[in-house]
Amino acid sequence: MANQILKGKNGIIFGALNEASIAWKVAEQCVAEGANIVLTNAPVAARVGQTEELAKKLNVPLIYADVTKMEDLQTLVSGSMAAFNGKIDFVLHSVGMSLNVRKKNPYIDSNYEYMHQSFDISSMSFHRLMQTLMKADAMNDWGSILALSYIAAQRTFPDYGEMADAKALLESFARSFGYHYGKSKKVRVNTISQSPTKTTAGSGVGGFDAFYNYADTMSPLGNASADQCAQYCVSLFSDYTRMVTMQNLFHDGGFSFTGISTDLMEKFSD
Repeated sequence: MANQILKGKNGIIFGALNEASIAWKVAEQCVAEGANIVLTNAPVAARVGQTEELAKKLNVPLIYADVTKMEDLQTLVSGSMAAFNGKIDFVLHSVGMSLNVRKKNPYIDSNYEYMHQSFDISSMSFHRLMQTLMKADAMNDWGSILALSYIAAQRTFPDYGEMADAKALLESFARSFGYHYGKSKKVRVNTISQSPTKTTAGSGVGGFDAFYNYADTMSPLGNASADQCAQYCVSLFSDYTRMVTMQNLFHDGGFSFTGISTDLMEKFSD
């Protein structure tokens, strides 16, 4: 049930490709909670996604931007401020792509040009976005910036490949840039380490069903859904979490701190 905790706030949501996207759920939740939003996605999403449908449904602007291009991000930020007639209160970075994973290249035989592109899209774009926001003085004081991560940044999941390294870099940017943004504008920067979630991107990782089922069995609360992640994002965009910054926040039903579950013990017992 919506409580309007984002009433009057302005935000940019990256990456709402289709109804399975976490960003799609976040956009819907933010509007339900009273926020004004701008949707953004890569230009290719105009052909392969349904972002335009969501923009029409929510009656919000859609500004396409290639996150690897500074000029696109600058246009996005200035266009969003014009749409809001003011500054920005929150941003969700839900962007990730691994070319080596997509091409099924083994991690130990990675194509380094692909790896560089993967890091550029999935991680460096986060730093590039925050630099663009800071230089434009686009964020209101006590604003909130989030990026979506995964526990493969800390643990080895063989089929997750270079995305594990990309997520580790993403989390490092949240800490490092978060310090500077906090000192200068009281803007907080965090990452959410979400459960395996049945999104278009997540389902493309080899062995995803095993990832998903293992985490669901391990977690005392089970896997967190996309809708629940959206609710968590809303709380971190709100004024109730003003003193939370530079954190990687696990939203995974307890998976991250569970050594072994009773269900798994029973499964492997004689």
